[in-house]
Amino acid sequence: MGICAIDEFDKMEESDRTAIHEVMEQQTVSIAKAGITTSLNARTAILAAANPAWGRYDMRRTPAENINLPPALLSRFDLLWLILDRADMETDLEMARHVVHVHQNLESPALGFTPLEPSVLRAYISAARRVIPSVPRELEEYIATAYSSIRQEEAKSNAPTSYTTIRTLLSILRISIALARLRFSETVAQSDVDEALRLMQMSKYSLYSDDRQRSGLDAISDIYSILRDEAARTSSMDVRYAHALNLISRKGYSEAQLKECLEEYASLNVWQIHPSTFDIHFIDA
Repeated sequence: MGICAIDEFDKMEESDRTAIHEVMEQQTVSIAKAGITTSLNARTAILAAANPAWGRYDMRRTPAENINLPPALLSRFDLLWLILDRADMETDLEMARHVVHVHQNLESPALGFTPLEPSVLRAYISAARRVIPSVPRELEEYIATAYSSIRQEEAKSNAPTSYTTIRTLLSILRISIALARLRFSETVAQSDVDEALRLMQMSKYSLYSDDRQRSGLDAISDIYSILRDEAARTSSMDVRYAHALNLISRKGYSEAQLKECLEEYASLNVWQIHPSTFDIHFIDA
């Protein structure tokens, strides 16, 4: 098992795209050459990067139109992220300084911290891959309900950037199992499923063309992280509404954004909200 990294994914020949469908769906490669017909294992993750069809991303078009890739192929990826090159004074200045420094000194500037050695990271990944987590029976209904809720929400919103199919259910399972591997756990926990759902949700939200809408959705994710971290810090499954409002207010978020976050994650069965006090109770497996 490994990683297949593909650049310029949008410029693949149609025949290659057809062939990669089998790799991504069945994890096999069929070969018919020189009188030999066989099927070989291709157990690899695919990390692909694609450029806009017209050299610049058109916010008025859908991702499939911008990247010139069929939705059937896009739906085979567990996560999709839209990365735009936006003009930002601070970021552009830091990037320019870095490039100039490397050009003049032929080396990267000091990081200010000691990074992990590649050998340590390789050893960690190798050890994690040997763990084979299982999904407990009590989580099966939870995952099925979460998938059904996503489908219902998309049907109501009629979001043009959505590609939720039955493959999404398999994506939830794959990401949840991967998160359990990172913890060297032989059992998938509900927190793994919740994080998988959050990653997939934010992946889809990154495709929205409306900046205001995207900013609001990013706020929802940030507020969720604040409340989750607070519950972990206090080793409690409950966070009082007044305390939650105080926490998110310090970060510059409003009460309206907090209520939107509570409603969003309550629909995913991440937590329960008290009907009168709005206090938060995290649901754990």
